[in-house]
This record gives sequence, C-alpha cells and structure tokens, in this order.
Amino acid sequence: MPGGRTMHDIWNPWHGCVRISEGCANCYMYTLDRWRGADGAKIYRTNNFDYPLQRTKSGEYRVKSGELIRVCMTSDFFLPEADAWRAEAWNIMYARPDVKFFLLTKRPERVRETLPPDFGDGWENIFFNVTCENQRRADDRIPILLDLPFKHKGIMCAPFIGRVSIEPYLADGQIEQVICGGENYDGARPLDFEWVKSLQAECVRHNVTFAFIETGTVFIKDGKTYRLPDKRLQSKMAHKSGMNFRGKPIEFRLCTPLGLPIPSEYLYQPQYDGRNCDKCGSRLICNGCSHCGACEKDTGGV
Repeated sequence: MPGGRTMHDIWNPWHGCVRISEGCANCYMYTLDRWRGADGAKIYRTNNFDYPLQRTKSGEYRVKSGELIRVCMTSDFFLPEADAWRAEAWNIMYARPDVKFFLLTKRPERVRETLPPDFGDGWENIFFNVTCENQRRADDRIPILLDLPFKHKGIMCAPFIGRVSIEPYLADGQIEQVICGGENYDGARPLDFEWVKSLQAECVRHNVTFAFIETGTVFIKDGKTYRLPDKRLQSKMAHKSGMNFRGKPIEFRLCTPLGLPIPSEYLYQPQYDGRNCDKCGSRLICNGCSHCGACEKDTGGV
C-alpha cells in the first residue's frame, strides 16, 4: 500500500542491497536509510527473520492463512550477499504452504542455482516477479522468468522510467500480473502516462491483471508535467486514471503443512474498509487494510 504506513504484508528477512541496473539509481531504500542516518549498502539479517512463523499470545500465526506477503522489499531475495541466509528463508516459506509469498528480483539469472533441491516445477505458494524498469531490462529478464520453474509469474515495471512493451511475452499465458508505478524521492525521473496506457492495453488484450499503483513524483499527462510529492496523492491519481484491470483469476492452491487443501472460507479475506481504500491505486493487489488507525490521524495528501 504505497500511501499507507503499516507493513503487515511485508517480510524483510534481510535489509540492504547493491545497485545493479538503471532502476536502482534513485533507490527508495537508500534514500529512506539515509534519512535515518543509515547506509543502504550495509546488508544484514534482520531481527524479524522468522516473521511468517511468529505466533500471537493465543498461539495463532500472526500471518493468517491466505495472506499475501511481499518478501525482501528493502533488498533482493537473490542478492549474492544473502546466500548464507536464503536456504533458511526457503524453509520458512515451505513451512507455510498456506501463505502466498511475493518474490521480486532484478537478478533472475541467479535464481535457478539458488532454488531448494525439492522445488521441482515450483511451489504453489510462491509468486515470482521480475523488475522491468525499461525495455532493455524487460528483454533481459523476462525470457529468464519464462524459463524458470514457478507456477505463478508476474512483472513489475517500477520505477517505470521508459516505455516498455511486453506483448510478445504475454502470448503463452505464463504472466499472470503486471504492476507499474513511478519513481519517488531524490532525483525522481518522470513517468509518462502514455507508457502506462500502452502497457495496460497489452495486458487487457491478453486478459492479464494490470495494476497502476502510483504516478511517482514527476508525472507527465497530455504533455504537461505534474509534481506530486505526496505518495497518497500519487496513489489516488493512479486509481482515478481508470487503468487498473482485473484479468483472469490467479488461483493459488494453498494447503496445510500436511498437504491438505484449505477451503476458501478458512482463508484470509482482505478488508478494504479503510479511509483511503476506495481510492487507492494498490487496492487491486494489496492485502487489505490492517486497521492501524494511521489514515484517521493523517490529514495530508487527500
């Protein structure tokens, strides 16, 4: 949820990263770390490493069955510097076959050699995505994505810093979702709405879910440049554009650790009843409102 402040749907087993491509130039993680006096290039295992396995005082998992958890949003799951920790992280995801784990990488060339030995043709609860910030990276990374053994695959064009066409890669039906959004913070490069419309049209033609989650700080529409420093406003404007499209259903066959299927009525159902949910660009793909109260206290943005 780009405008929100809660992180109930994010699991960062490690923090810090190494810049690798054009999309990393103005990395939000580096900026936020610098604001708090830290160094984003320092890579370390976090104290929240076992988050998906944590339980409440009553003994229930904090992460509910059916939730979607975004992994390594302040790093890259396939970062070489994290090789020593990754097997344990895979084990945690294996132990929670009732939870959907969203993996995103700029390093798909490293993936095959770092998969668990029993991964086979993919685990049902893993949603694997690659970042394609421009056409060069789309053409580099998507062919690798399509060749990897994952049951669920997606593309994220964020930061969206150049026109991207992916239609040839949508033809065989492997890609289930495409997300795009603009760049933020220091040195934000512009996002042209024409790029968004073109990418969305390709997804619509192939019935692939498309989510335009935020405009970014510098947004070009009809030849006019707008500056939108507030992320909640960016999300609202993305939603207002009408670009979001729900394609064919993405069906995760979640199960218990014993392999028994879980009836849908026992799975987490996102609640979109927060103050800003009905005008949020991420609503199509988010985990719902956590009812943290931040929206009620926030008088800025929208």
